[in-house]
Amino acid sequence: MFSKSKNQALAFSGLSLAVVFLLAVNVFSNASFKSLQLDLTEGQLFTLSDGTRSVLNDIEEPIKIKLFFSKILGEQSPEHAVYFKRVKELLGQYVKLSGGKIDLRIYNPEPFSDAEDMASASGVKGIPINKNGDLGYFGLSAYNSTDDEGLIGFLSPDRETFLEYDMTKLIHSIAKPKKPVIGILSSLPMNGGMGPRSAQQPRWAIVDQLGEFFEILPLPREMLNVPKDVDILMLVHPKRLRPAMQYSIDQFTLRGGRVIAFVDNNAEIAARPGPNAKTDPVSEFDPLLDAWGVNMVKGKVAGDIQTARRVNVQQGNKLETTSYVVWLSLLPENMAKNDVITGELQMINIGSAGILQAIEGAETTLTPLLQTSALSMEIESDILTPRPDVVALFRNFVPTNKKMTLAARISGKAKTAFPDGPPEKVIDAEKALPQLKTSVSGINVIVVADTDILRDRLWVDRQNIYGNRTLVPHANNGDFVINAVDNLSGTDALINLRGRNRAQRPFKMVEEIRREAELKFRNKEKELQDKLVDIRGKLNKVLRREDTTGEVIMNALEKESVDNFRSEMTSIRKELRDVQLALRQDIDKLDSWLKFINIAAIPLVLLIISLISGRLRQSRRRAAAPAE
Repeated sequence: MFSKSKNQALAFSGLSLAVVFLLAVNVFSNASFKSLQLDLTEGQLFTLSDGTRSVLNDIEEPIKIKLFFSKILGEQSPEHAVYFKRVKELLGQYVKLSGGKIDLRIYNPEPFSDAEDMASASGVKGIPINKNGDLGYFGLSAYNSTDDEGLIGFLSPDRETFLEYDMTKLIHSIAKPKKPVIGILSSLPMNGGMGPRSAQQPRWAIVDQLGEFFEILPLPREMLNVPKDVDILMLVHPKRLRPAMQYSIDQFTLRGGRVIAFVDNNAEIAARPGPNAKTDPVSEFDPLLDAWGVNMVKGKVAGDIQTARRVNVQQGNKLETTSYVVWLSLLPENMAKNDVITGELQMINIGSAGILQAIEGAETTLTPLLQTSALSMEIESDILTPRPDVVALFRNFVPTNKKMTLAARISGKAKTAFPDGPPEKVIDAEKALPQLKTSVSGINVIVVADTDILRDRLWVDRQNIYGNRTLVPHANNGDFVINAVDNLSGTDALINLRGRNRAQRPFKMVEEIRREAELKFRNKEKELQDKLVDIRGKLNKVLRREDTTGEVIMNALEKESVDNFRSEMTSIRKELRDVQLALRQDIDKLDSWLKFINIAAIPLVLLIISLISGRLRQSRRRAAAPAE
């Protein structure tokens, strides 16, 4: 008994010492290694980027940040409490890296408190949290000594992936308040206005995003020259530009002005069918493109069966899902890895883009930024308007072993598009400058053969979170455009912050198997449908033979033919249903196997390894035990 009690006491003492040791280690590690972190997330979401470090190092005067978080909001919503901790920790890192240039203060704006008045005066928005009408706050304001201000009205957990980007962008806008001027000349309704059926259309999200970094200067198409204060010129679906304006753009580029041009052979928003719609989908910019040494293939758009997006289409009375081969989701392998504009991006969605090619003999260099896969094909743009047959495009697709360029950087020596001199009606400011026949130095132009890349529906969702309009991107289209303009303006600090793990990437193996199965199904479906139409035509031909009383006159052989036709039609319809069912079963079977692999296979492998390891240990112990 004594021995047993003694063993129990020793065991209890050992357990107590272990607990004390564990607590001591935790206290010591928290005190000694608080600043050390190990980030194992894909994309290093919890590790500050070089862009953030660069922005923090460039702060010239102190910036004060007021972070408001209502304790009662955290009690009501644990999700917001966890996110507040994440925001506070991130801002703590900013304070350290800024060398004291950032002054962070945290407030709990309780109802009817001075902190609540401060939050409201700063522009931070409260949300109702109880029946008494009390408001909960979670936002921040920032300012410097010269009254440059920044604000995030409400910090939504939905934008956690963008947290570092939002914070660094805010600090950058205060540290560098002078914004470059971007002149936007567009024939598309980018600034919103009245849409179809007299519905008010919002301003495109890309304009709002650009406005956070640049001063936006809208340029009417009737303009005769590029204003002097424009740093970067953005052209979107240029149509019917006056010769004087074309000349001004030409000279602006040759003098070293930076240009990003979005041109299209099928601008979908400009090709909408309707009684009052103007079908105007083709850009008119060839003379300047030719001068820059780049050609957009006439009347063609790029199709790509490998990057094609899945869309719902109406087939008779059914809604089916198929690959729309001119709507593409470009992944990192379709982007220039070594270019700062695209190097960090994950996915860009485009819609019926044109194809860019270098003009033979041009002195400029065309460097692709966005390309299709090798499973691509040139498609006539005419067959896409007014309503494309999505299933037929997929079924008739014949891939070539050739990548196609959808966006490119143009650099090098360029010549003027006006070798015979300026056109008439050039304004005096242009006349006062001697015409440049070649560029002063190498031009720096970006050409994108798609305008739909800018439209909201391809890259961003608009959400209303507690009365606050929030943009939540699902693709990197906006990042691509802002990166490009940033790069042209010479401010690259935030580029590597954009696109960090923000897009859902497809399972390539799944998509490949699905595509092959569907292609086989679509071809068989078309074959059976053609056979069905043929037999129905033969049947109708026999049944049309009527006498004067309206009765169908048929001999015995014809009646037998009718019965055979109807029987064959029934058989074909059944076969068609079987083909459709087989496709669904193949996809469901694949889905089941993937779920098994993701959920059960790995634990089973670990269990087997553990069992084998246990058996081996038992064998070793038996072998080491002395023989009796």
